[in-house]
Amino acid sequence: MLTQVPESALMHRAAFGLASRTAAILAECTGEVAGRHVALLVGAGNNGGDALWAGAFLRRRGVAVTAVLLSPDRAHPEGLAALRRAGGRTADDLPDRADLVIDGIVGLSGKGPLRPAAARLVDAVRVPIIAVDSPSGVDPDTGTADGPAVTATETVTFGALKPVHVLAPWRCGRVHLVDIGLREHLGKPDLRVLAPAEIGVLWPVPAPTSDKYSQGVVGIAAGSADYPGAAVLCTGAAVLASSGMVRFAGTAADAVRARWPEVVATGSVADAGQVQAWAVGPGLGTGAAGREVVAHVLAAGLPVVADADAITLLARHPELADSRDPGTPLVLTPHDREFERLTGKPPGADRVAATRDAASRFNAVLLLKGNTTIIAAPDGRVLVNPSRSSWPATAGSGDVLTGVIGALLAAGLDPPIAAAAAAHAHELAAALAATQPVCYPSHDAFWMRNAVTRSPHTALHIQNAVTTGAPVPASAIQTWLTGAIQRLRAEAAR
Repeated sequence: MLTQVPESALMHRAAFGLASRTAAILAECTGEVAGRHVALLVGAGNNGGDALWAGAFLRRRGVAVTAVLLSPDRAHPEGLAALRRAGGRTADDLPDRADLVIDGIVGLSGKGPLRPAAARLVDAVRVPIIAVDSPSGVDPDTGTADGPAVTATETVTFGALKPVHVLAPWRCGRVHLVDIGLREHLGKPDLRVLAPAEIGVLWPVPAPTSDKYSQGVVGIAAGSADYPGAAVLCTGAAVLASSGMVRFAGTAADAVRARWPEVVATGSVADAGQVQAWAVGPGLGTGAAGREVVAHVLAAGLPVVADADAITLLARHPELADSRDPGTPLVLTPHDREFERLTGKPPGADRVAATRDAASRFNAVLLLKGNTTIIAAPDGRVLVNPSRSSWPATAGSGDVLTGVIGALLAAGLDPPIAAAAAAHAHELAAALAATQPVCYPSHDAFWMRNAVTRSPHTALHIQNAVTTGAPVPASAIQTWLTGAIQRLRAEAAR
């Protein structure tokens, strides 16, 4: 690319896009652009150069600009000269009054936390921060921060999204992509994020010729005398996720029937009847009975999603995996501690690499739970679901996710796509549950119908889900799956 377009031209394009977005944010936050004050935190190299050139463009729009040079001897010379020609000034510290700060401290090649001088400046900021390409102090490849780092209000990036933007969305804030003419030169992306409209198109719904069997029959092997709730949550999620049929097998059959009368429930997996996929593990128990259930399900030659106790059993008894035909799809859904049990070590800082390695090792789709959920397939594909909130972090939430994945597997979706689509719908349901008016079960349908159709107010609730709302239980997340699916399908219909 640099052989066709000079580096300076690319920097000017990037800086102009950064300045334009900064001006827009100033207008949003203060109602005007001219007469406002922007501070630049400028490090060495091209990242600082982008900030300096953006400052020069902002000066042309009547914005006062002060640049704090963290490495004066290594500041981008052309950018600094342009800022000074435009009337910008430099200082050793942040100005007393600034409406906005641009973080141009460290670029994409930077590693490690902020140095003390930069950390002190960032800690003193009390106004919105716009990060250039990536928040300084946050690893651009893994999204981790080992010490002081910027948490941006918005990140302006150029050419293409980077891993940090989906692996650490809470650090990046809203991400604004500036096209600088790189599209035709970009290779295949390392990470894929399913768009809501894409999920809405993929979500299984009944066709004119459909019946309960043709839409997929999922078997649920979950729950126990100690944990009947896990069975109810997992089974109910499968019921709400599709119009197919749900069969339950386990000791919690009575509890499942009482809550979900449409489910065909039996006492054992041997008596469950014909299914197209299995969901196994939540609340199952890790004793001999649970081990027999996992072995039976894996030997059935059908797609399986294994969670919770099923993962623990696979970790304790690796020979269980021999029950499975290597060509049979398997989705494993560990959280960090289950991942460590399964692989012998925690995911570490590079969660993408750890998930990809585990998927290859176990010849399975591996969904690593977290605020950002990572899904890796044995063929090397990686999908990511960057969360808009942390509301799913509650007991029983994983049971709901397992039921949704099982239903999508039974409907015939490609396993990694099924896992990614389920993760998105699950997180959206949690955000809806947390941000919509409180209601009693008899009113659920009323609230879901009204909340999902009163856009854009619902969109605003979801966008602000981190700062508004209230904690919700897994049963509420399960209830709001219908609303989440409605919303995804509405996106597809646009």
